[in-house]
Amino acid sequence: MDTQTRHALKQDKFARAAATSASWLGDNRSMVLRWVISAAVALVLVVSGYVYWNTRTSAADQALGSAVDVYTEPLAEPGVPDSGTYTTAAARATEANREFVAIAHNFSGLPQASKAHYFAGVTYIDLGHSGPAETELKAAAGSWNRNIANLARLALAGLYHQIGRDNDAINLYNQLVAKPSDTVSSAAAQLNLADLYAAEGKQDQAKLLWAKIKDNDKDSAAASIAEQKLSGKGQ
Repeated sequence: MDTQTRHALKQDKFARAAATSASWLGDNRSMVLRWVISAAVALVLVVSGYVYWNTRTSAADQALGSAVDVYTEPLAEPGVPDSGTYTTAAARATEANREFVAIAHNFSGLPQASKAHYFAGVTYIDLGHSGPAETELKAAAGSWNRNIANLARLALAGLYHQIGRDNDAINLYNQLVAKPSDTVSSAAAQLNLADLYAAEGKQDQAKLLWAKIKDNDKDSAAASIAEQKLSGKGQ
């Protein structure tokens, strides 16, 4: 078969295929239109969702950054003009807390909400409100982000120790020892647990933990602290 003949056959096959497709489209026009419309609507929804998510995330980041700025703003110095907005730590914590609580509520479901719950809990502790502090820290401790969750558990354990719930604090410290994170290491949790034991007068249990940290984390900051505790310099 020569080249011209093969070319003619290909054109004929293409023409038949095109005709068949055209016939199928004609017979199924309504179904095709529904499919095209559905696909277009789905695409619009995906794009709109992506834009909405980005917009919400950006707004949450901005709000959280602003609240953290308030919480970390230096206090005003007496006699120094424009040295700061807040004259007391309580006034600063009150405003920061208001913003953190609002962020946790307004951006629920976003990662920034867990961070806001954590900071809301910490500022409630600063203000001496243990009930709301526990509520906020528990919310943050339930985050899928272990770094945030462990920070919240550490703060919650400290709160429990303050209000005389040492058994609850010990349970949280042991959870942190078993499942550490980048933000809270096993050694850091053990140091806090040892300090709790020391405060309870359980010096033998505290010394066992300090010795364990010193042996297991040599040349680390935690080992240095543990060594000072054992020598009595860090008491």
